[in-house]
This record gives sequence, C-alpha cells and structure tokens, in this order.
Amino acid sequence: MRCARRVLLVLILTCGGSFPLQSQSQDSRGPPLSQQSRGFRLEQNYPNPVNPETWIPFFLEEELFAEADSAVVSLRIVNQLRQTIAIPIAVEHPRGRDLQVTNLSYRSAGRQVAYWDGRDTAGRLVRSGVYYYQMVIDDHRPLVGKLIVLNPRRRSNIVPWFGGNKRDRPE
Repeated sequence: MRCARRVLLVLILTCGGSFPLQSQSQDSRGPPLSQQSRGFRLEQNYPNPVNPETWIPFFLEEELFAEADSAVVSLRIVNQLRQTIAIPIAVEHPRGRDLQVTNLSYRSAGRQVAYWDGRDTAGRLVRSGVYYYQMVIDDHRPLVGKLIVLNPRRRSNIVPWFGGNKRDRPE
C-alpha cells in the first residue's frame, strides 16, 4: 500500500501538476495553445516527448504588426521552479542562423520555428522530466507550453559484467 501511494504521488507531480506561472497552458481548463489569439500563437512542440531535441512552432499574426513595425520575441525553457534551463534558437531568421530567441526582433507575420537540442545552458543533456517553454512577445502576458523530456537511460560502468563469452568481458 505504501508503494501505491508513492507511485500515485509521483504520477500526480509529473503528469497532473500545474505550472506555477500565472499564464495559460495547455490543459483542460483553457483553450489549446494553437487557438489562443492576441496577435500571436504558441503551438505544441514536436516531437513530444522530447528525445533529446524538439521544435517549437509559433505564429505571429498581422494584427501584432498593426501598431509597430516589429515584434520582440523571447522564448525560454524552464523547469518547475521557473528557473531558466535553456534558450532555444531560431531556425530561420533574417539576421542569420543559430540566433537565440531572446529579445529577437521579427518584422513580418507568419509561422516561425525555434529549435532546442535538449541541452542546458552549460551544454549538458537535461534530465528526463517535465519542463515548460515560455514565450513572451513585447509586453504581452506570456504563453506557456508543457514538454516532456525522455532521455535514454545511461549504462553504468559499476554494474558487473554478466553472461556472454569470456573474451567479451572487460579486462
């Protein structure tokens, strides 16, 4: 019975927990990310679960450029404690390649895509778990999406060699 309670707690924390930011995320209480409209939309990343890389599409609508000639976009990957884990890069941007999507200016409407390789700011693969991507455009309220990272298990060199031929065993 104790084990069942622990498993239930882990499931609730990883699957049913809500994001601590005060913004709309993709869940049953609000509209899906792709249906939200304030001049921009944040869509679900793909593939999800992430193993280890993902693409995050977002759409800048014409109404966003009605009052200004550009929109400043920031996108970041955060953990459940709202700590920034990584900054995705813009797949195609007029200023060049491999630009981080942080205060990045866009001058035209349309679908844009950001890429994240599953690594943190120090270049290490992040651990498996639930993360969030947060997009802020100009001074608008941020949009948040949930992503799940499933990195393959790493084999440990501590486990002794079992089975196989003697010639295959490490020396």
